[in-house]
Amino acid sequence: MCGRFQLKADGKTKALIDTLQTSGALLYADDIAPGAQISIITEEASIKTATWWLLLDATSLKPNYKYASFNSRSDKLNQPRSIAYKPFHESRCLIPASAFVEGLGDKKTYHTIELLDKAIAFGGLYKEYLNRETGEIIYSASIITLPPVTKWANIHPKSIPLMLDYENKALTDKWLDPAFNKLADFKKNLQPDIKQTQHVTPIDRPSRWKPVGESFLLS
Repeated sequence: MCGRFQLKADGKTKALIDTLQTSGALLYADDIAPGAQISIITEEASIKTATWWLLLDATSLKPNYKYASFNSRSDKLNQPRSIAYKPFHESRCLIPASAFVEGLGDKKTYHTIELLDKAIAFGGLYKEYLNRETGEIIYSASIITLPPVTKWANIHPKSIPLMLDYENKALTDKWLDPAFNKLADFKKNLQPDIKQTQHVTPIDRPSRWKPVGESFLLS
């Protein structure tokens, strides 16, 4: 479960936005927790600001904390009654990040994960809400998570977030196109695997991002 990430204004992020030819400004932050405002990339590579929590309260437009919807499990994407079903079929997005935090589950073992020499493009979903007082459209989003991978047994043994290759234009064009409905084309991408080399660093706790051990690579 991806429960914290950061987005830095560095060369890796610039390469991502240049490759995707995005329009709009990104929200940069060193520590982003669920419920925060984040940047998402939607159709036609447009950057929007969204709440990192897919299900909002319809009245307050704040996260509905009854349901932990900052992540969306991949096995729920094609279940018609799930929260993620309609967004997966109609409103997919990319969520740019520089690094993210995963915990082992023992409340003491945490790691930061980066991609080697690249920014991260999480595969995400988003929803639109209408602010009835202002007429403004409010966006919410979640990160898709996949089943666990063996190499992450000592990092996070329950799941791994979906990270898409933003340099694969054919893939990102389909992912960001709300009219694209041949979702079986994404089956390979939704298989849990380490497709891009990861730079992993032990840290003390999620909110501090302080290294406490030697970094290592996973591929």
